[in-house]
Amino acid sequence: MEYPDQIDTFYDKLNKNPAGSNYVIEEIVPIAGGVYDGPLRHDNINNQTIRVYTGSRLTGEQITNWTLSIPSTTPWRRLIKIFASAPEVYVTYETPGDTVEADDVNVLQAAVTATQTEVERYKADGLIDGGSFQREV
Repeated sequence: MEYPDQIDTFYDKLNKNPAGSNYVIEEIVPIAGGVYDGPLRHDNINNQTIRVYTGSRLTGEQITNWTLSIPSTTPWRRLIKIFASAPEVYVTYETPGDTVEADDVNVLQAAVTATQTEVERYKADGLIDGGSFQREV
């Protein structure tokens, strides 16, 4: 789902490490119905460095029941399918940095346009009285 039905989520991209070494990433992945099936947040992952555990920093139970796939049209991305009974798992891997592609820019442009469309719709149909928002206790 996209805005306005749901707030868009964007993850920071990693530049190529200026020192030439890899970033070590730990990603918390939610498990729903015993499975997670989706992308990892970063690109160009060294597949041999992927580890999945139930605890942070390679602690807890190691999860070995997972598969990795590489989309043919975006070979720098990684899709992972993890099977686990824990509510969340920690995926650790190394990457030299992300590949920023047109799709990344297009998603940002779509989010900005959707936000502007909603603001304009509200300006035309909503009540703007200069009031303020207050949190109810």
